[in-house]
Amino acid sequence: MSSARPPLPPGPYLVVGLARSGRAAVEMLRPHGEVIATDSGSPEPPPAVESHLGTDGVALLDRVACVVKSPGVPGEAPVVAAARERGLAVLGELELAWRLLPNRFVAVTGTNGKTTTAELLGAIHRAAGLDVAVAGNVGTPLSSLAGTLDPGAVVVCEASSFQLEDADGFAPETALLLNLEEDHLDRHGTFEAYRDAKLRIFARQSEEDAAVVPAGLEPGGRGRRVTFGPAGSDLAVANGALAWRGEPLMDTADVRLRGAHNLENAMGAAAAALASGLDAAPVAAALRTFAGVPHRLEEVATRDGVLYVNDSKATNVSAARRGIEAFDGGVHAILGGSLKGGGFEGLREPVSARCRTCYLVGEAADRLEADLAGTVPLVRCGDLGTAVAEATSAARAGEVVLLSPACASYDQYRDFEERGEHFRRLVTRA
Repeated sequence: MSSARPPLPPGPYLVVGLARSGRAAVEMLRPHGEVIATDSGSPEPPPAVESHLGTDGVALLDRVACVVKSPGVPGEAPVVAAARERGLAVLGELELAWRLLPNRFVAVTGTNGKTTTAELLGAIHRAAGLDVAVAGNVGTPLSSLAGTLDPGAVVVCEASSFQLEDADGFAPETALLLNLEEDHLDRHGTFEAYRDAKLRIFARQSEEDAAVVPAGLEPGGRGRRVTFGPAGSDLAVANGALAWRGEPLMDTADVRLRGAHNLENAMGAAAAALASGLDAAPVAAALRTFAGVPHRLEEVATRDGVLYVNDSKATNVSAARRGIEAFDGGVHAILGGSLKGGGFEGLREPVSARCRTCYLVGEAADRLEADLAGTVPLVRCGDLGTAVAEATSAARAGEVVLLSPACASYDQYRDFEERGEHFRRLVTRA
């Protein structure tokens, strides 16, 4: 049974931010009342809706009763702050969609691995013969599922800290936290604020819901705690095998995804699926066959014995570290992009141990050069095309050219996907 949802506040509604999630929210709200849309930039306005572009939207608050905030809009935005000061209802897009979709929710958050794990959970549900939709932070906006999904389908929802900080009633039947490391300090200010946003995924769960966490972490909330990790966890790894509450599941060598971090992702997905009541057989079958997602350790090509890997989704230090550590050595790492707060000292050890050379791009190049000084040769390249050319020239058979930037992409690209697609084109046409 899915959790009872709080009702949607009455309109009229003001949707703030018109990227993918905001546009989907506009469409979801149409049957529920008058909708006005605003964005401080100049995106393409949604059709047949009153839209105000290039403005902070504060003047529109006199005409509405509820503000719906896209994940990319910070809480400090003038229109959001003013709405709260006036006592208007403010909903995030995640909260909006959850309230209006009657489906069972399996929600996934964490600093790294969310997309891979959400898609793996989708594959597990499909292997079990269940109707499932994967949506959320990356890819399909959750709001876009309105009117398209059978009420009996399961929603696997990737949830970012930007979405969860606005979650008031959100209570997924199964919530999974993969890991917690420093990230998004440019948005949240402190690690503590970032952590608190992540933990909101558990805050409203009931005793019937499953709160799935790494061993040693307390989720808070009232959900029943389910753990994954070393021996003694509900989903445990020991002696090269996975076991669920003492019952063998599969050998770790049979998990198809590459790298120790992806074994952790697989364990989290398996624990969430089994805690949700799925049988072990489809869980193991999906772990054996699921090959991953684009832009996350995506093996793009092998040329002259050199493997080219697109890890553009590694937008923070911990993700890039995991990407580098997925290979035994001989890595030519392309690092850099736009800064997110924090430094890159956390890359020194894996770079020293596994990299031949690092190629630095974008506005973060100065900070990367300072933080990685004394590790391996560092080549300032400026842009991705130059970095790929330099790495291709230097790499030898058996080595790896890895785009794992440890940075966001906004200095030179629309998003990490555009960056990863550019890398793929550079490699495949070279």
